[in-house]
Amino acid sequence: MVGIGTAQNKDAPKSIISQDVSISKYHDRKELEQMQKGALLGLYNERIEIIIKILPYIAFATKPGVTMSTFGIPDTKDNRNALDTQIEATTNYFQSTMDFQNKILPYSDRANLIAAILFYEETLKALHIYSENNRF
Repeated sequence: MVGIGTAQNKDAPKSIISQDVSISKYHDRKELEQMQKGALLGLYNERIEIIIKILPYIAFATKPGVTMSTFGIPDTKDNRNALDTQIEATTNYFQSTMDFQNKILPYSDRANLIAAILFYEETLKALHIYSENNRF
């Protein structure tokens, strides 16, 4: 999960993409079929987090560390507030999604859960290919 509060200067440029959004490992169907449902639920939620926190911003960046200043967007109070508002909205949406997922997802069919994880991982692999062609 993302924590918005930091010890850094509130006027320092903020990354458009959260620093803690990354995937540690991709899986194949055989690996997933050997996992317990609880582990599958965790993988599913991790992939949802990455998608929520990266895909809306791919026109700007696909990796953490890119700021509005990187694109020549003026580092004004209004623009910083707009980014802060967006980060807060994304965090709230993600938390709401996780609250729902934690209540409902355990009832999902295991085979469908595996298929969804594989789909999300293919989407994230495509994002890596996209990012190779993106300057940021």
